[in-house]
Amino acid sequence: MQAAVITDFALPPVYREHPEPVVAGENEMLVDVLAAGLHHLTRSRANGSHYSSSGVLPIVPGMDGVVRDTSGRLRYVVLDDPALGTFADRTVIDARRSVVLPDGVDPVRIAAAMNPGMSSWIALRRRIAFEKGQRVLVLGATGNSGRLAVQIAKLFGASQVIAAGRDRARLRELRALGADEVITFDEAEKAAGVDVVIDYLWGDVAAGLMLPMLRARPDRSVPLTWIQIGSMAGPDAAVPSAALRQARLQIVGSGIGSVPARDIIAELPALAAAVTDGSLQVQARAVPLSGIAENWEATVGERVVFVP
Repeated sequence: MQAAVITDFALPPVYREHPEPVVAGENEMLVDVLAAGLHHLTRSRANGSHYSSSGVLPIVPGMDGVVRDTSGRLRYVVLDDPALGTFADRTVIDARRSVVLPDGVDPVRIAAAMNPGMSSWIALRRRIAFEKGQRVLVLGATGNSGRLAVQIAKLFGASQVIAAGRDRARLRELRALGADEVITFDEAEKAAGVDVVIDYLWGDVAAGLMLPMLRARPDRSVPLTWIQIGSMAGPDAAVPSAALRQARLQIVGSGIGSVPARDIIAELPALAAAVTDGSLQVQARAVPLSGIAENWEATVGERVVFVP
């Protein structure tokens, strides 16, 4: 079969022949891959920088995707940091880490939306006790995950969603997706009254925003929950000690390890339904897997989805 193979953490995958996968475990099944998204997580695992990376080469990247099982059913699957991922004609999955999809779904849309959408969906549903009527700031809202986070917060009943980013043109687009207000990073005081921050950036951006936001809060006794999901602005943030003392600030993380796999899997059918019925809008671009090297660094705009 054909697959994209990583043999050097510093280089993009190479599209080449690869041995056929073999089923070995009790709950495993051989599946045909129909569509697999190129996510930031996939790239960071493939270059060895993600905390969940095994560090062992060679690997076939691809941590999720839409597959067809031997009975002909479509499934969305999440793999557990495998040596053989979804950037291949076929792979082996653990059926317990998959959900059967309804008839009529678009595999490309599902593959494009599930991973970036899962980040905020799981954070709001499983990491904190989010309540309807709360106000949300999405920090890093112009990326694919941020665009979906704006929509998901509204879908879950947020009374106000503020989208923050650098690109003013892309920020303006978010109003059509449900953002009540769009701001740049030097306008932190406009988000001072939110209840929840969904943070895809971290780094100096998050550290620089915390104190101005907290000092501008109309009532510092009202809790502010800061959910750290991504680190596009840097893996480390020098959080001022004063930020933890002068307001009711709670910082939590949401990602692999902080949420049990069973809880993640339990949320997938509802997320897939929201993508399928149009409740969530996603930008997707299908690319043949043979073109992976040329599209490996694609980061802006439509989510790249590799297809056989």
